[in-house]
Amino acid sequence: MHLKHCLAVAAWVGLSWVGGSAMAQSVTSTSGAAAAAPAQAVSTKDSDNAAPAAVLSTRDKATPDSVRAAFHERFPGIEVSSVERTKFPGLFEIRIGMDFVYTDAQVDYILQGALIDAKSRRDLTAERVDELTRVAFTDLPLELAVKQVKGDGSRQMAVFEDPNCGYCKRLHQTLKDIDNTTVYTFLFPILSPDSSTKARNIWCAKDQAATWRAWMIDGKTPPEAQCDTPVDTVLALGRKLMVQGTPAIIFADGSRVNGALPLDALKKKLDAL
Repeated sequence: MHLKHCLAVAAWVGLSWVGGSAMAQSVTSTSGAAAAAPAQAVSTKDSDNAAPAAVLSTRDKATPDSVRAAFHERFPGIEVSSVERTKFPGLFEIRIGMDFVYTDAQVDYILQGALIDAKSRRDLTAERVDELTRVAFTDLPLELAVKQVKGDGSRQMAVFEDPNCGYCKRLHQTLKDIDNTTVYTFLFPILSPDSSTKARNIWCAKDQAATWRAWMIDGKTPPEAQCDTPVDTVLALGRKLMVQGTPAIIFADGSRVNGALPLDALKKKLDAL
């Protein structure tokens, strides 16, 4: 996963990596004792036809490609997903997997944390994560999921779940108190070999939804069953969507939440759909 690359960056530059859009920020210099070269100012002051001073800065000439090259020179072997300019002059966003760091044009400094628009109080890092993790719900291969309908089923969500995931079981306990939902569960066995066995037994059961609920809510072990399963296809889909843990919830509007939401938060989200 890309996260191990982020950890490598953090180790190399001396950061305490926390990932995501953590509020704590650290600034680390990669330029040793010498600071980044200041801009050079050229002036014709005191001449008869004085012209305004021209300020030349290497920062203004930097491009995402040049920043990417400089980053690779500083940190060879770290895979960079993208480099973008930010609204902050001279500051570039570097994405490694689904994690972000920020740097100056020469990659002399690396900043870890959330980039905040102070005027609007917007977390620009969180907005970028939301933008990149958004999924077109209608594009999901829902035929590969266990379908569970409650009430009129009007509010839809898809969840990547491991059968042995404790937070997934907590999510289903929460869903007991929410009506009018359709939940599509993509069996995503990543925690243990037993997870794969349970995923197969659930998928191959005569009543997938009932067998899944009996296990997740009541702890009733799925009976042995054999058939062809779409588990490998779902695992590939999860990797494509950069699912790194369970539960990973995708709502009908394409937004995404990692982890089990408490009852009030889940109700609020579903009502907003």
